[in-house]
Amino acid sequence: MNRPRYKRILLKLSGEVLTGEGGYGIDPAVIQSIAHEVKEVKKLGVEIAIVIGGGNIFRGIAASARGMDRVSADYMGMLATVINGVALQDSLEKIHVQTRVQTAIEMREVAEPYIRRRAIRHLEKGRVVIFAGGTGNPYFTTDTAASLRAMEIGAEVILKATKVDGVYDADPLLHKGAHKYDELTYLDVLKKRLKVMDSTAISLSMDNNIPMIVFNLKKRGNVKRVVLGEKVGTKVKG
Repeated sequence: MNRPRYKRILLKLSGEVLTGEGGYGIDPAVIQSIAHEVKEVKKLGVEIAIVIGGGNIFRGIAASARGMDRVSADYMGMLATVINGVALQDSLEKIHVQTRVQTAIEMREVAEPYIRRRAIRHLEKGRVVIFAGGTGNPYFTTDTAASLRAMEIGAEVILKATKVDGVYDADPLLHKGAHKYDELTYLDVLKKRLKVMDSTAISLSMDNNIPMIVFNLKKRGNVKRVVLGEKVGTKVKG
């Protein structure tokens, strides 16, 4: 059996990847498929943390652009990530993967509060840890939460799961001639204004020298391929 390249990973899931073809909400078939992908990687002995977005339910920045108070809108977006986190936990535990949800906003009846040492202990015991609620602060995206949590738990890599197979110089769904990058530096991403993550998340990852791999989650088995070190998607490094 191939040995995994990474011992501890942080998987960043956008809320949009949970929607399937519907474009809104949670598609049970999609979330079950993601759960099976995570289980396959778990079998390799890899410790897995997940940061999940909430854009399939509510996008704070979009609501604030339409006149809603930005702080209120961002808190609503954080609550949406908790809904997604609990849904993913349910799918994982149905296939016998021990999972804990930790939230940046305290809601003890639903999930554990985020405590760094406890999160690391869960990972060491072989549990999947889902970080919901973003950073717990308005004006920060779940991309920034992913970079922050990756640093805090000592993850070796951030795996950013998307609907396309890497980073392009233009949206490949809209431009047929878009060029795909196999490898980039964080400085390239900032200079070329590539839409990988927001600039705060990119700067944080660059300053702490943690690599990121952007790949297509829709292709079955891609998470495992990335963890085994196969050339999948686009690698962004310091």
